Amino acid sequence: QVQLVESGGGLVQPGGSLRLSCAASGSIYLINAMGWYRQAPGKQRELVATLSNAGYTNYADSVKGRFTISRDNAENTVYLQMNSLKPEDAAVYYCNAKNAFHYDYWGQGTQVTVSS
Repeated sequence: QVQLVESGGGLVQPGGSLRLSCAASGSIYLINAMGWYRQAPGKQRELVATLSNAGYTNYADSVKGRFTISRDNAENTVYLQMNSLKPEDAAVYYCNAKNAFHYDYWGQGTQVTVSS
């Protein structure tokens, strides 16, 4: 079993920055890749960024050049650095981990609000 706990969400102005953290615990040897997804009210949950154990990254087109995903293996933590935030980025952000069979583990979510 894998447990994921997100932190770092909050209220920021447009153009501001936030850094989200996701701490993994439990059977971390099961994790093949980690990533971040987000869900705004009335919308489907969408992929934001992923990072495989081999170090390959993938980003949604809407966040390329603004968001960066990284991982600290010693701390078993994945980060999402979000810069130049836009109102359209407002959502609940969920940490995700996948095992080798594409089974999904999810965190509880952290709210990101972008408003003047």
